[in-house]
Amino acid sequence: MEIPLERVAEETRRASPGTVAFHGVGRRKEAVARVYVREGDGKILVNGRPAEAYFAAFAFGAEHLNRHLLSPFYATGTIGRYTVRARVEGGGPTGQMEAVRLGIARALVEMTPEFRKPLRDAGLLTRDSRAVERKKYGHRKARKKEQYSKR
Repeated sequence: MEIPLERVAEETRRASPGTVAFHGVGRRKEAVARVYVREGDGKILVNGRPAEAYFAAFAFGAEHLNRHLLSPFYATGTIGRYTVRARVEGGGPTGQMEAVRLGIARALVEMTPEFRKPLRDAGLLTRDSRAVERKKYGHRKARKKEQYSKR
């Protein structure tokens, strides 16, 4: 079992950027991801497993992973330069993947503030606030009602 990276004081981050992980939290629907990014070889570990293996259980292909999970690196032109470790809990596969993506984007901005503009322009720093609408009483679901019967 891997030991989670610890948060480090701002002074330490400036002193040794290559050895310190930068932290970002991403949320989507009910999923919450704590993401740690550091300079490295481009590996992405989610809950201690490679991202491909973790999300393969949910039938996401490599193309889907590249398009969604790696989009912050494509937007900043840093593909393969950083190692990512993420702890995700709650929600389903899509929510978890998008939570990790937001966490990566926020950690990259914390690491290098110049990345804010390209990530913002790509829409990767905005939290998707959509969530499941609650069920209302007298309805079958959130909006679906009982069928009307005249007699």
